[in-house]
Amino acid sequence: MTHVAIIGGGPGGYEAALVARRLGADVTLVEKTGIGGSTVLTDCVPSKTLIATSDFLTEVAGAAELGVQVPREIKADMAAVNARVTSLAEAQSGDIAQKVREAGTRVVDGTAVVAGPSQVEVESGGTRETIDADAILVATGAHPRVSPDAMPDGERILTWEQLYGLTTLPEHLVVVGSGVTGAEFASAYNGLGVRVTLVSSRDRVLPGEDEDAANLIEDVFRRRGMEVLGRSRMQSVVRDGDTVTVTLTDGRTVEGSHCLLALGSIPNTAGLGLEEAGVRLDDGGFVKVDKVSRTHARGIYAAGDCTGVLMLASVAAEQGRIAMSHLLGDAVHPLDLRKMSSNIFTSPEIATVGLSEKAIQEQGMLVDVASYPLASNARAKMQGIHDGFVKLFARRGVGTVVGGVIVGPRASELVHVLSLAVSSSLTADQVAGAFTVYPSLSGSVAEAARHLHTTL
Repeated sequence: MTHVAIIGGGPGGYEAALVARRLGADVTLVEKTGIGGSTVLTDCVPSKTLIATSDFLTEVAGAAELGVQVPREIKADMAAVNARVTSLAEAQSGDIAQKVREAGTRVVDGTAVVAGPSQVEVESGGTRETIDADAILVATGAHPRVSPDAMPDGERILTWEQLYGLTTLPEHLVVVGSGVTGAEFASAYNGLGVRVTLVSSRDRVLPGEDEDAANLIEDVFRRRGMEVLGRSRMQSVVRDGDTVTVTLTDGRTVEGSHCLLALGSIPNTAGLGLEEAGVRLDDGGFVKVDKVSRTHARGIYAAGDCTGVLMLASVAAEQGRIAMSHLLGDAVHPLDLRKMSSNIFTSPEIATVGLSEKAIQEQGMLVDVASYPLASNARAKMQGIHDGFVKLFARRGVGTVVGGVIVGPRASELVHVLSLAVSSSLTADQVAGAFTVYPSLSGSVAEAARHLHTTL
């Protein structure tokens, strides 16, 4: 029987364990903080739980348009919100742990290092153990990047993992960083009724995303009272009592009650013995892998944020599944980022799939583009939705859908049909020809596809 040792119990690790057990392998999974890893305990699950509360308050704020009168003073109880966040995260971790153990995986609570291509040394509860393995999967994740000029104190200057200790709403939250994490938390706290200032070093928020979508989100942010400081780079953050001061490189200062640092992530690869085992790391410390999750060291695979391929829980899980399928001789479909879908949980959400407009332009691909505003959708009008759109990209002359963007409430739920279209190489006519419910937001996907119809 093949023995697999997995270091890290996040999505890359636990999904790999489940696949390996189904394929008949003996599996040992080592995790030091809790099954589910940071994704479940301190990152994705907690943040989206917080965002669910924010989204509800945003909907309540628009109730008058739907003919519903609500009391003026409706606000979040931060202690109760964060207690729920923590409780749900722990419950989710427990559910996953039970599933993994019931599948027959041996779970070890401890830390591990790679002692060689076929050995893992584990420290657990003061005891040491050497595990001989036919293959090793490294799925150790990443942690928030900090700056020596802006060190978190866990009270007023915070990383996104430390926000859930707050028991009262910040009076003024200064968010440094306008990437996905910064934008999501800025949006969430704005929805909770907090005064928010977003410090962005670029000329717009979400600089790596679809330009139309990012511009719409920034416009929504400003209309909802958020202050967005574009082309503003942080120099330092200091705390004086209950006040934090963010100093910008141009000399300006921003004072707030709290500061959230959203400066990116650092892979958890230091001190694991990876390079000694022949695993190659890039300049940022991320593990180099191929499309089936292999490292340069024979018998060692890697999955998830520690690879830096695309820092999403769904990608981590897929990398872990692919690794075990490749190792154990099952059918393998190498990771294809051209068909991946992702979502940004701002309000409204931004869902994307396949090739972006920028990637299409860089490749010189000829496409037809159709964009359809949600404001024209009957269901959107009924629900008081004003912001959002569906945008599709189809190969010119062929009609194959190669990418798409959906901006709107619950865009993450709408994007699956486009994910199917891209992964299955469907044409815009085929997407348009599939029946949709009337009225429904999904009807806008079909409508955008109809705009791409070409008479041959």
